[in-house]
Amino acid sequence: MKIAIVRIRGDTRKKGDIGYTFKLLNLNKKNHCVIVEETPHIKGMLRLIEPFATWGPVDEKTATALKKKGKETFCLNPPKRGFGRKGVKMPFKKGGAYGNRAEKINDLLTRMM
Repeated sequence: MKIAIVRIRGDTRKKGDIGYTFKLLNLNKKNHCVIVEETPHIKGMLRLIEPFATWGPVDEKTATALKKKGKETFCLNPPKRGFGRKGVKMPFKKGGAYGNRAEKINDLLTRMM
């Protein structure tokens, strides 16, 4: 299953591992997105970068719309109507933006295109 990962926060001066993980995923700036295959390695990376990114399984319609740009990393716009009512510093389950969004990642990506 393919998942989309979107970086929602900018500079990470907290730990070297977080910056290195973003470099491995090729998510260099805020609002960048990649589509990757879900593997145990990717799950470990997501656990590390959870407060700085959001992700979820992407459907075919959204994936093909993104792939029309013809790149590996997609530079997206900030989402219309924002990330969530509590901002990017709260997890998605509590009304914020970061973490696993499940199927609602498709709605976010549509608002960012």
